[in-house]
Amino acid sequence: MNIILLGPPGAGKGTQARTMCDSHGYIQLSTGDMLREAKEANSEIGKRAASIMAKGELVTDEVVIALIRDKITEKAGAVGFIFDGFPRTLAQADALEDLLLSIGQSLSHVVELFVDDEKLISRITGRFTCGSCGELYHKLTKPPKKPDVCDVCGSVNKFVFRPDDNEDSFKTRLLAYYRDTSPLIGFYHAKKILRKIDGLGSIDKIQAGINNLIKPVN
Repeated sequence: MNIILLGPPGAGKGTQARTMCDSHGYIQLSTGDMLREAKEANSEIGKRAASIMAKGELVTDEVVIALIRDKITEKAGAVGFIFDGFPRTLAQADALEDLLLSIGQSLSHVVELFVDDEKLISRITGRFTCGSCGELYHKLTKPPKKPDVCDVCGSVNKFVFRPDDNEDSFKTRLLAYYRDTSPLIGFYHAKKILRKIDGLGSIDKIQAGINNLIKPVN
C-alpha cells in the first residue's frame, strides 16, 4: 500500500508517517531525510543534490524522483511506502505516478490533513525538536516531561527551534502551500483516492482516523 500524506506545513504529516511506520511496517519517504542520507553517504545522487543546494538552488524534481526510485528499489519487499512532503506540485505528482507505474505499483490513498490556519500558526510557533534524535515537542501541547531533557533519548539541552517557525515566516510557507501544493487536492479527488481527516486532534485520534480511512473494504 502506497500512501501520500498531504497537508500544509505543520499539519502533522511527519508525526503521522512515523507512527504508521512503527505500527504497520511502512517505509517513510521524506524528501528532506532522503537528501540528508544521500549527502552523508556521498552517493552520486547525493553529490548532485549537495552541489545544487550549495548554490542556494532548489533540488530539481529529477533528483528527488531519482532518490525516491533508489529508496523504493532498496526497500522493494516493504509492505508499503508513505510519501511525506512529496509531491509538492502537479508536475511532481505526474512524475511520481510515472515512476510507480514503471515499477508496477500505484498509489492506494492520499490522506489530506486539513486544519484551521490560525490554529495551525499557534501550533507551529510553539514547536521544537530534539537535536539528537529528532523527537518533536510543543511548548503547550507536548512539552518534555523534564525541562531541557528529551523524553526519548535523554539528551540534555539539545532542543532546537527552527528559525522559520515564527508567524511571519510560517505565513509565507503557508502561502506557498496554497499556491503550489493545494491543487493536488483536486487532482487526487478526481482520481477518487483522496481521503480527508481533521489534522488538529490528538496524535492517537488522528492515527485511528487514518487507519479507518485506509483499511480495506471487505
